[in-house]
Amino acid sequence: MSAEANQPDHTPGIIPWTELVTNDKAASVAFYTSLFGWATDEMAMPNGDTYTMFKQGERMVAGCVVPPGDSEAMPMWLSYVNVEDIDASIEKAQELGATIHKERVDLPMGSFAILSDPQGATFAFWQGNQDADC
Repeated sequence: MSAEANQPDHTPGIIPWTELVTNDKAASVAFYTSLFGWATDEMAMPNGDTYTMFKQGERMVAGCVVPPGDSEAMPMWLSYVNVEDIDASIEKAQELGATIHKERVDLPMGSFAILSDPQGATFAFWQGNQDADC
């Protein structure tokens, strides 16, 4: 696989990442690795949790996370949509009737926020750090 195939695409408006939110990570990982033949990689998070990434060959295709203990998040697939300016995008989404469920979070690889549209569909904004590998 070429190096370019694993490079992040920061094009605004595309969905570069999707994440499985589940309360039973072990069962979910077993299901999707069996279903699609995905492998996994683990990444330690600053809070001590482990983030699981699904891989098809060497390509990262999705993530898997357990919501915080006090979260009311239902199991779902969460799509991240690239934006050029996360703060402006959050503001515009709110003006259009979106609800913010998780305010902007800054990570070494970029920033995200979780919202729902006026009809209740949940999605996330992602503004990647152009210098990061993910």
